[in-house]
Amino acid sequence: MAANISGKSVIVTGAANGVGLAIARLFVANGANVLLADMDEDKLDTEVEALGENAASFAGDLREKLTVNNLMAATIDAFDRVDILVNASRQVLPSDPFATNDDSFETMMHQNATVNMRICQAVAKRMIAQKEVGAIVNLSSIAAQDCVPESIGYSVASAALDQLTRSLAVAYAPHNIRVNAVALGSVMSGSLQAIVAEDEDLRDEVIAATPIGRIGEADEAAQAALFLASPCASFITGQILAVDGGRSLLDRMTKLAY
Repeated sequence: MAANISGKSVIVTGAANGVGLAIARLFVANGANVLLADMDEDKLDTEVEALGENAASFAGDLREKLTVNNLMAATIDAFDRVDILVNASRQVLPSDPFATNDDSFETMMHQNATVNMRICQAVAKRMIAQKEVGAIVNLSSIAAQDCVPESIGYSVASAALDQLTRSLAVAYAPHNIRVNAVALGSVMSGSLQAIVAEDEDLRDEVIAATPIGRIGEADEAAQAALFLASPCASFITGQILAVDGGRSLLDRMTKLAY
């Protein structure tokens, strides 16, 4: 069965750069109508202009409940429906496990778990009303399984997103909505690119910790999201697909690098 999403209406959050942008581009290339959502309005406008008439943009802070409602309204206004949601917006920050005044834990739990849950709820409600098959793909991380001290906030938030994915998969299955996740590791996401830029030795460390021996491209993660959103994965739900070059099998990293 081909990964045919032609004509489908798709929301991709975090779509102004990195893996989110790669996903949006790939979905448009495969015939989908894609609404790119992010806070960077200028970058969104540039990308939508390049992608053509099958793309639209929505700029806003999805951490605000009202913005989620506006996102849904913008999607329906642009494409009349929503068939696929890709939650690709992530926040990666270091955490100090001993600092009581460090609010990064709460920040990442809200951004990576709570916000994604709200968007899933809003999209699922619309999908159910449409009475057709729907698919949701969350962008998670292999950090959910790691215990690197400075990544404690991001690791717990990623673990929460993984469990959210599984729980929603069960809750939404009776309504023909599948929910899966792509867990990134050793992929050149926007966050990893920023981290590597600040630590010249980190790139080599990530490569050494990855059995395949290189850092993955954003396009490779996008292919996994396309698979999970497409009819190819029609009997797959509640699964966390690691795209990490084997790093999670034997992770030697001792620094935050996701």
